[in-house]
Amino acid sequence: MIQNLAKALFGSSNDRYVKSLDKTVRQINALEPQLQALSDAELAAQTQKFRDQLAAGSTLDDILPEAFATVREASVRVLGMRHFDVQMVGGIVLHRGEIAEMRTGEGKTLVATLATYLNAIEGKGVHVVTV
Repeated sequence: MIQNLAKALFGSSNDRYVKSLDKTVRQINALEPQLQALSDAELAAQTQKFRDQLAAGSTLDDILPEAFATVREASVRVLGMRHFDVQMVGGIVLHRGEIAEMRTGEGKTLVATLATYLNAIEGKGVHVVTV
C-alpha cells in the first residue's frame, strides 16, 4: 500500500527518468528556429562543426542538443517528418545505451536517426539493430 501511495505521489521510476530528460528536450526545441534559418548547405556543414567540437574536447553529450536539433530539421526538409518531443527522449535513451520500448507506429525509425547520427559523428561506426 505504501509503495502504491509513493508511486501515485512521485510517479514510477520510469516517469521520473523521462521527466529528468525534459531540460535536454527544451534545449533541443530552443535551437529549432536557429536551424530552420540555415540553408541546406549550412545545415550539412553542421556535421563538420560537430566533428571540430569533438576534436577540441567536447563530448557527444555536450553536442547532443544541437545535433538532435540538426537531425530534426534535416528530417523535416528531406522526409517532411518532424520528431516529437517523446521521440527526442527516445533518442537520448538510445544514445545512453539503454533500451527504449516503443509500440508500432510511435516512430522507432525516426528515433533511431537521432542516436545514430550523434554517435556516427565520431567516425567510429554505428550498428543499428531493431526487433
